[in-house]
Amino acid sequence: MRIGLFGGTFDPPHAAHRGACLLAMKRIGLDRVWWLVTPGNPLKDTRGLAPLASRVVAARTLADDPRIDVTDLEARLGTPYTYQTVSYLVKRCPQVRFVWIMGADNLRSFHRWQRWREIANLVPIAVVDRLGPSLYAPAGIAGQALAYARLPETAARTLPDRKPPAWIYLHGLKSPLSSTALRAARRSGSARPTGPGRSLRPRTVSSSRSTRARMSRVLAWPRSPRRMTS
Repeated sequence: MRIGLFGGTFDPPHAAHRGACLLAMKRIGLDRVWWLVTPGNPLKDTRGLAPLASRVVAARTLADDPRIDVTDLEARLGTPYTYQTVSYLVKRCPQVRFVWIMGADNLRSFHRWQRWREIANLVPIAVVDRLGPSLYAPAGIAGQALAYARLPETAARTLPDRKPPAWIYLHGLKSPLSSTALRAARRSGSARPTGPGRSLRPRTVSSSRSTRARMSRVLAWPRSPRRMTS
């Protein structure tokens, strides 16, 4: 099974999140994508961050695709850093070929992530272009350091089978949407909808339960996972 991992605070989720994952699924040939809604971003000021449960509900409603599972896995594992989460998943699911999905803006700041080089050595990475960051993200510190591992875009479908470090830059989205900008608009009272025709009405509890059931089968969890200790 090929599973994409897409992490973030999703405060708020927006159409570019969904668009990036649909693009990655199509171009890379992923079976599923897991949205990892994090309790907080260690690199950002999280004061005023919406409650985790609210963000999970909003993300699940926006995702609106049976192949996208939205989860608070990191909160349940107690893994505040991406390296810890990915390391756990790779060890727990050796039969799964994971791919980390990120926007071009995240590639630009990737060198600030804890143990970012080790993340690149754990899983292949798909970078999805965005309006603005697309022009300079590959020229940043991380992009230059990992330039030797970059694959041509024509090799996208081979990415999950590649031994990391391996990454690819996917063009075609170029969305200007930004959670940071949407939060600022929300604070000023001028927030826009997160996507055309997409309401943020809470879904039923069964959606959350079905997501956990699907993920538990992949992770082979007999019960709720134990929190990791540092």
